[in-house]
Amino acid sequence: MKFRTILSLSLLAILVSTAALALNLKDVTFKTKDAGEVVFSHNLHISQKGMSNNCKACHNAIFNMKKKVRHTMADMEKGKSCGACHDGKQAFNLKECSRCHLVKEITYKVKATGATRFSHQAHLLVAPDCGSCHPALFAAGPNRRVTMNEMKKGKSCGACHDGKKAFDISDCGKCHPTREITFKSKSAGVTPFSHKKHTELRKCDACHTKIYAIGKNKPVSMAEMGKGKSCGACHNGKEAFSIDNCGKCHPVKDLEYRIKGAGNVTFSHNYHLGKYKTCNRCHPRIFAPGDSKPASMTEMEKGKSCGACHDGKAAFTVRENCARCHKVS
Repeated sequence: MKFRTILSLSLLAILVSTAALALNLKDVTFKTKDAGEVVFSHNLHISQKGMSNNCKACHNAIFNMKKKVRHTMADMEKGKSCGACHDGKQAFNLKECSRCHLVKEITYKVKATGATRFSHQAHLLVAPDCGSCHPALFAAGPNRRVTMNEMKKGKSCGACHDGKKAFDISDCGKCHPTREITFKSKSAGVTPFSHKKHTELRKCDACHTKIYAIGKNKPVSMAEMGKGKSCGACHNGKEAFSIDNCGKCHPVKDLEYRIKGAGNVTFSHNYHLGKYKTCNRCHPRIFAPGDSKPASMTEMEKGKSCGACHDGKAAFTVRENCARCHKVS
């Protein structure tokens, strides 16, 4: 009797294990042409309330295992295939596409502005229904590239990014990366340009493409800027500080002159800018920017170099008070 009981229990255990193994079904991966891979989990579905370990809930009434018919999303919306349950009542609605379809972050290579990223996840947080964009605005999969001008007319991103539904496409820095630029000027040193600082004050279209083409531009001289070109279009003393305030953009530093027999001289740009405000009092009329050729005291006494101002009228004279400039010990 005892032996029969043990045998019965053993057989029962084997049957239970076999049933469990029979329900340990594999996931099925569907490859769609334009909407990524869809992974269907049998185990997840047969663990749901109402269909727990019940394969007949779907087979063969909804899915015929012999025919293996593929259904479109339009078919599903009419109650076919997945749509038989995924109607927003029995299970989540088909419109929540990303619950099944894998969505990815997209990076567009834009020659003029650099890599531009599109985040499906960020957009789905705002508009969970993929039908907001697909297929009315964008076909699922590769699409024809659209220009900014077309977007301004409501195409592509511009259908929503109109300043009402979402930020305006003129807020370029929200999507396109902007970087800090450094110009190397032979005569005036390294000159940084901050996109971040300028975009806090103006929109990108204040400069692009009216004043600057997107990408590399031909260098412009200070004389041209004085006529309203390049930076001078805004930096005219009215809309923004004048280009005469050179030290606002160009780095200025104190200069050390080593003079044999007369003590070294420190020239302070900051002190002189504090007195005269603009660089053009000296540059380039008296000193060419970057020109380090020294002038003799005799030449200064004749009005050259420092002597152009230090004549005893505009400023103390170079003929006396030498210790005002030369370091004496």
